[in-house]
Amino acid sequence: MMSIRRKPRGVSLSRFGRMQMACRMGASSAAERIGPAARGAREAAAKGVLAARGRSAPWLRRAGAYVAAELGPRVGRMLSDAAERVEPQHQPVRRRRAAAMALVGVASAVGLVGALMTRRANTASMPGMMAGPGIESVPSEVDGQVRSA
Repeated sequence: MMSIRRKPRGVSLSRFGRMQMACRMGASSAAERIGPAARGAREAAAKGVLAARGRSAPWLRRAGAYVAAELGPRVGRMLSDAAERVEPQHQPVRRRRAAAMALVGVASAVGLVGALMTRRANTASMPGMMAGPGIESVPSEVDGQVRSA
C-alpha cells in the first residue's frame, strides 16, 4: 500500500527548512523572555480597568438620576406634543353614521306610508270595479262568508 504523505527527508535541509527552524527557535526564546512581562502587563491592565470602572460608576449613577428626574419627563412631554401636532384631526364618524341611519329610517318610513296609502286607495276603488257589468254580487250568509253560486 502506498502512502501519499511526505517522507521525512534526511539530515540535509533546504534553505527554506533552515529558515523555518530558525524562526521557531527565535519565537520560543522570545516567548520565554516576554512571558513574565506579558503577565505583568495583563495584571496592570486589569487593575487599570477596575480603577476606571470605580471612577465611572458615580458618573453613570448621576447621569441616570438626571435622565429619570429631569430629562425623561421633558423628552416625554416633547414627544407627546409632537404626536398631537402630527396626528390628523378626528372627524366625528358617529355623527355621520347616525345622520345616515336617520336618513335611511325616514326614507323607509315615507316609503311604508306611501305603500299603505296606495293599497288603501286600491281597496277603496275595488267595490266600484266589482259592481261593473258581468259581475254579480252574491249575498252573504249569516256568518259573514260569501259563497259562490
